[in-house]
Amino acid sequence: MPKRSLALNAALIARAHPRPVTDDGRAMPLMGEAEADARLDAALAEKPGDPDALWLFAYGALMWRPEFPFGERREARVRGWHRRFCLWQQGFRGTPDCPGVMLALDRGGQCRGLAYRLAGDDLRAALRPVWRREMRGRGYAARWLTAETAEGPVPALAFVADRAGPRYAGRLTDAEIAERIAAACGPIGPSAEYLLNTVAACEAMGIRDRHLWAMQARVAERLAECG
Repeated sequence: MPKRSLALNAALIARAHPRPVTDDGRAMPLMGEAEADARLDAALAEKPGDPDALWLFAYGALMWRPEFPFGERREARVRGWHRRFCLWQQGFRGTPDCPGVMLALDRGGQCRGLAYRLAGDDLRAALRPVWRREMRGRGYAARWLTAETAEGPVPALAFVADRAGPRYAGRLTDAEIAERIAAACGPIGPSAEYLLNTVAACEAMGIRDRHLWAMQARVAERLAECG
């Protein structure tokens, strides 16, 4: 596929959000260690397939910042779910006063991403850090999905939107999503930076995600207006 030029870039984002945001402790209630471990054990008890293999499906930040050991990585597709900004983000890349929105897998359609096979003899120990990273904000539910790869299907753990949780934003319009992403910035950086990193990772792999592509153009337009 011919390479496309992103309208969104780091300079636009830095100009719109020049100052860091401090964590004032009001952000989001985080899941405790005991509850997180109990949910992890319950998810692993339902793991299908080879007991000695654990695959994880990545569609957002885990594509460009996995932060866990893996022995293999494959391009993959899951069906019945699509990538969408549908979770409120009042911490990390947003604040209670100016929340952003984060990606999750929501029902319907399909999604291309990456399948990672975790490395190590202790798969629970390998999964635990990323489990804490994704689950502590109480926005996701863990699901075992079939990830289709060129080498064949594998059962993969995916973090999908928890539709029953308070962070689920529902079906926001693209204009509403772009406004939130353009405006939001939290202790770890602007919401637009997360969007830029994710769409850039998809483009580098040849994944043409219409939702992400349209969103980066909309957000770039709003940040330019701010400038």
